[in-house]
Amino acid sequence: MSNLPNCPKCNSEYTYNDGAMNICPECGHEWATDAQADDGNDERVIKDAHGNVLQDGDSVTVIKDLKVKGSSLVVKVGTKVKNIRLVDGDHDIDCKIDGIGAMKLKSEFVKKA
Repeated sequence: MSNLPNCPKCNSEYTYNDGAMNICPECGHEWATDAQADDGNDERVIKDAHGNVLQDGDSVTVIKDLKVKGSSLVVKVGTKVKNIRLVDGDHDIDCKIDGIGAMKLKSEFVKKA
């Protein structure tokens, strides 16, 4: 079943989610999804390709050849990246790679070293 909350206006159990809003089909009441407290933990957990939790300052290894956009450079498989910083966004790792410079990587293409 669904774990959506009942409507705060009419207490209907038939609520549904539409993007960032919860909607009650019976009374038409709409409220923000983020208004509900899931588990009280607002911190985002970033994991590597194998499911290990990453933290600021970790070292990671690239698991796939990555082309550098706008250049002919390639980050090769096995490249070790030290002292990463986790940031919000699609590319959630901010780092500096020797020979290439500052980059942003996706956590799905690295493993914890």
